[in-house]
Amino acid sequence: MKLADLGWDEHFEAAFAPHAAAGLRPARVICELKHAYALNTGDDELVGECRGKLLHAAGSRAELPSIGDWVATRPRPGSSKLDILAVLPRKTRFCRRAAGEHGHEQTIAANLDTVFLVSSLDANLNLRRIERFLAVTRESGAEPVILLNKADLLDNADEIAAEVTAIAGDAAVIPISAETGTGFRKLSRWLKKGRTIALLGSSGVGKSTIANRIMRDEVQVTAEVREKDSKGRHTTTRRELFVAPSGAMLIDTPGMRELQLWSADVGEAFADVTALAAQCKFSNCRHGSEAGCAIQAALASGALPAERWQSYLKLLVEQETMAARLHARREQPKKIAWRKAAKESRVRPRITADHD
Repeated sequence: MKLADLGWDEHFEAAFAPHAAAGLRPARVICELKHAYALNTGDDELVGECRGKLLHAAGSRAELPSIGDWVATRPRPGSSKLDILAVLPRKTRFCRRAAGEHGHEQTIAANLDTVFLVSSLDANLNLRRIERFLAVTRESGAEPVILLNKADLLDNADEIAAEVTAIAGDAAVIPISAETGTGFRKLSRWLKKGRTIALLGSSGVGKSTIANRIMRDEVQVTAEVREKDSKGRHTTTRRELFVAPSGAMLIDTPGMRELQLWSADVGEAFADVTALAAQCKFSNCRHGSEAGCAIQAALASGALPAERWQSYLKLLVEQETMAARLHARREQPKKIAWRKAAKESRVRPRITADHD
């Protein structure tokens, strides 16, 4: 296998030039292990560990390697492992706020060309969740494609697909069946040699079954979902990159119970809402009782569903809250430095002149 088969191109070649001059070798992260990474060098698959400046200078976990990253490595003397010394600049990055009160930035995958957002045509289907996934995917820089799995279970799959299309903007919406193969020929448009695709969605939507069909092999364990709520177990327990027969690279990910925004621009996923807001009579319209409010007119006529408007507001508040937290974090070192300087100025001894 050549590096180009793994997605290596002129962008990464140029970024790697200083590392090449230092005698390092490129590799791509194909799996995140507990305290290490599985790497593909084009010639072999080896285990790599972060070393030196990369490990100590990283400001956060998000700056360390993630699945899909290209890294600069060197062989470790007396070992089959590689030392990872640098992460190459990413083309795209899918990230979220990790769970918890003080959630940090978590990189799910890097250097993705396309994200297959998987929902299933059963009780799992949730338009509001799809809107959230679209917002984060667009912020990542990758192209979103919505896959509606289990189309073989319904007679009105196309009608539901139309409802999803109404909120999808320019993202393709494709009903498929991982069990029967229906709709998979349409995916060949994205499953091209050298391109990287990630499968993202909640548990039970059939991501692993989709991965197996694309790979034409049982590369991922699958499990049945509960009939009462269409929920499934996390059969995929870690993110891993596979090279499909088509030459495309596929990353299957564990099901996500939640996807909190980190730095997503909600407006990109709600282009219809922002376009309506631009038609308001006043530029500072608060979309309440103001005269000439295009949003309120669209809500009254049904042109803008109330559920979509509320979803937009919810994500907007989440976006603004996250932006405020990030600003506070960036300002914290400045505040600490100022307080330290102020304290030192207060305790500095007064120097008086000597008198004869």
